[in-house]
Amino acid sequence: MKCEHCTRKECKKTKTDDRENLSADAPSPARESGEKGEFHKLADARIFLSDCLACDSCVTAEEGVQLSQQNAKDFFRVLNLNKKCDTSKHKVLVVSVCPQSLPYFAAKFNLSVTEASRRLCGFLKSLGVHYVFDTTIAADFSILESQKEFVRRYRQHSEEERTLPMLTSACPGWVRYAERVLGRPITAHLCTAKSPQQVMGSLVKDYFARQQNLSPEKIFHVIVAPCYDKKLEALQEGSLPALHGSRGTDCVLTSGEIAQIMEQGDLSVKDAAIDTLFGDLKEDKVTRHDGASSDGHLAHIFRHAAKELFNEDVEEVTYRALRNKDFQEVTLEKNGEVVLRFAAACGFRNIQNMILKLKKGKFPYHFVEVLACAGGCLNGRGQAQTPEGHADKALLRQMEGESSLTTNSERAGRHLKIHRTVQLRPRTPPRKRKMSTWLEAS
Repeated sequence: MKCEHCTRKECKKTKTDDRENLSADAPSPARESGEKGEFHKLADARIFLSDCLACDSCVTAEEGVQLSQQNAKDFFRVLNLNKKCDTSKHKVLVVSVCPQSLPYFAAKFNLSVTEASRRLCGFLKSLGVHYVFDTTIAADFSILESQKEFVRRYRQHSEEERTLPMLTSACPGWVRYAERVLGRPITAHLCTAKSPQQVMGSLVKDYFARQQNLSPEKIFHVIVAPCYDKKLEALQEGSLPALHGSRGTDCVLTSGEIAQIMEQGDLSVKDAAIDTLFGDLKEDKVTRHDGASSDGHLAHIFRHAAKELFNEDVEEVTYRALRNKDFQEVTLEKNGEVVLRFAAACGFRNIQNMILKLKKGKFPYHFVEVLACAGGCLNGRGQAQTPEGHADKALLRQMEGESSLTTNSERAGRHLKIHRTVQLRPRTPPRKRKMSTWLEAS
């Protein structure tokens, strides 16, 4: 079988199965003796490249073992440890929810996004989760750093130093594909800012741990995300010195895996408000950035660049679809001349066209928000899938409707005004990705 849109004979990338046995008493696959984990049971399966872009035989045997642990069984293993008398093995269980997962829960359970966030939070806490956070705050930090990096690149005088267009680094499927398959000179265009998931790991295991007087290893951090590539990203997170060798994210569960747990549990539990990492930021629901299917890097960076570089205030960002709905552009004109040209490219077809034109020097954009999944993060393979593994188009349309209703442009400045000083250390090689050493706000 050939990969979809790929010249290789077959895709060697395998994925986890989100239809696992969710029994709370089931042991972790890593501890099973003489039996392969769920991940390895699918080792011979071939999938379409559209499932993710990390297709260059990228999953090593060691990664496969670690991926097999990132499932509902391991989540319940920690919950069960916390119920036992030996408090030395207890962990503080923290769950961080990606905002792109909320429209899925809303559509699946016929709720508004606000109701879905409170229902999800209440359900998780009824299981024994101590804190539930929103990863939008982490996206804010990632966007802040990306804004500064783009302006710095744009102002570079020589073409060698500018390295434009700048390509976003928030989507793990795209980043892994760029690093493992494309290599230089494409990786030179990648933004060096940490992704929202990596930032969230640092916030929880470093900042939050210090606030609670906990060591990082006493926290078990779970990310709820729309795609499987977030699991791979969690394995790559560098061990920061402050974390004493632990990763920022211990486990990633897809929205579909969490939905299965909810369906087998009690959906009538009492709703609860999302927790906040910063005490002076009052928030009772998961909120969103501009951009229904992404973290909103394009819109925020475009506004910031327009103001910083050309003193232009842009209130509404107008997208124009070009070759297809998954390739859109945004431009800023001044005195009849286009001074900023941004684009959003989703899905492998558009990424492939972008790379070909970029290598030929015929790609006229300054900045591109790149997402591996056609349709963006709402169409992540970890949610809105039929039992046969195809996209549930009816559910996706409902999710897009819910998402458009809850996108709030006021988010542009709300979380960016952080009344705390937060130190986030850079990740380790192969590719430097950073946050400012200190982020301060008045």
